[in-house]
Amino acid sequence: MSVSLTLLGLLEREPSYGYDLKRDYDSLFGRDKPLPFGQVYGTLGRLARDGKVSPGETEHGDGPDRKRYTVTDLGRSQFDAWLGEPIEPEPHLQTELFVKVVLALILGRSAQRYLDVQRTAHLARMRTLTELKQQGKLVDALLADHGLFHLEADLRWIDLTEARLAALAKEVTS
Repeated sequence: MSVSLTLLGLLEREPSYGYDLKRDYDSLFGRDKPLPFGQVYGTLGRLARDGKVSPGETEHGDGPDRKRYTVTDLGRSQFDAWLGEPIEPEPHLQTELFVKVVLALILGRSAQRYLDVQRTAHLARMRTLTELKQQGKLVDALLADHGLFHLEADLRWIDLTEARLAALAKEVTS
């Protein structure tokens, strides 16, 4: 996910301070990986340099000096273009999961063991997401569903690959 485009979208809603952008980003998109403050301000600096946001005057107060950022017409245009583009529907055909299985087979190691370990990790993550879905708000439930559907697809792939390990080993080692 593009942090810069996400921040442009949040700024299109209303001008904001970097601290407020981080809070909003984390509450909506950063549950598993909050955005570091340095990344927020670094991204805002690049967006300002490129003319996509305009920093307001420095405001002095009780705490550190602050600037309220506003999206520019150029930033709004880039955000609109990004929002209108479809996400590539095809998954990457060479995922890390696939690479590990093939390398294990090529090297004569147990791909079955790796698949079992991966299945266990997926099931643990699914339990965590299911709890989030049951206890969270609608945003949490929808994000959890998205993750669960991807994990379910991976589990189906693991089962299918497991059933074909002998044939795959023969193909990649010949």
